[in-house]
Amino acid sequence: MPNEKILAEKKAVVETLTEKLRGLSGVLVDYSGINVAEDTELRTRMRAENVDYAVVKNTLLRFAVRSVGLDGLEPLLNGTTSLAVSRDDAIAPAKIIKEYAGKLDGKFTIKGGFYDGKVISVAEVESLASIPPLPTLQAQLLGTMLAPISQLACVIKAIAEKDGEVVETAPAAEALTEEAPVAEEPAAEEASPAE
Repeated sequence: MPNEKILAEKKAVVETLTEKLRGLSGVLVDYSGINVAEDTELRTRMRAENVDYAVVKNTLLRFAVRSVGLDGLEPLLNGTTSLAVSRDDAIAPAKIIKEYAGKLDGKFTIKGGFYDGKVISVAEVESLASIPPLPTLQAQLLGTMLAPISQLACVIKAIAEKDGEVVETAPAAEALTEEAPVAEEPAAEEASPAE
């Protein structure tokens, strides 16, 4: 029978893994064949992106998976397993893991993952990794929102140029109104001698 101290340590590890699995997203990886330099580079990149990456024991991860309701991950828990999880950026683990799986051809393979409390396949992990970063998505959305306004401005300008008129901008119109009183004063003086 295992020692109580060892059981308490394992229980603490399972609780930690359970908390990690409650994150936004995560990816399970088979890391067999990766060397120390490659692993160090990967871990550095993960820390920079605020992704928690750790090698895990399948038996302990199995308990955590069951307690969170991600039972679909159980068939993936064989061989060497590492887990990349993020609470901040849902696509960061998938993006980094996919990049390194391509770099370390055959040594580092994606087993599967989870996103928003649901188990996802390897294809879905790779699809998640292909989503552009948030600033790019925001720029695309802003461009889409501004497109109709820009097109309307171009059409109005084209109509004005077609008629041979030059459309004045707002600052030029203000300059005309400032000059108008000066131009009116001499006209008033000229009108009075004529009477």
